[in-house]
Amino acid sequence: MPRSKTPTITLEEAKAGFEAWRQNRKGKAPISDELWALAVEVARKEGINRTSTELHVEWNHLKRRMAAAAGALPKPAPPTFVELVTPRAQPLPECTLELEGRRGKLRIQLKNAPASYLATLSRELWEWAS
Repeated sequence: MPRSKTPTITLEEAKAGFEAWRQNRKGKAPISDELWALAVEVARKEGINRTSTELHVEWNHLKRRMAAAAGALPKPAPPTFVELVTPRAQPLPECTLELEGRRGKLRIQLKNAPASYLATLSRELWEWAS
């Protein structure tokens, strides 16, 4: 199995590199890309929390650098088309409505009528009676 051509670095070596950079930097110079690459390599082995604490770097910056190095920046999923098909209303085999009021009785028998028809009929009768 071939080994990686880049040598692995330990947390202590990275810590020493960051300390040397802090002692020799001029003003508020940003951390170099080489040092960030070391921090990312160490964080892959040691974890982001421990690495950011030991190297005194911001956790969010290290996390973003790791994601960029891995090419794992979240990309939005391409929009997809989803067709929603409503199931066809199954007709009721048989339904009988019996209504009784002051004026008399009413009996309605429905065969193979969809439930939507029954709902419409009921609403019409209710409105008429009200």
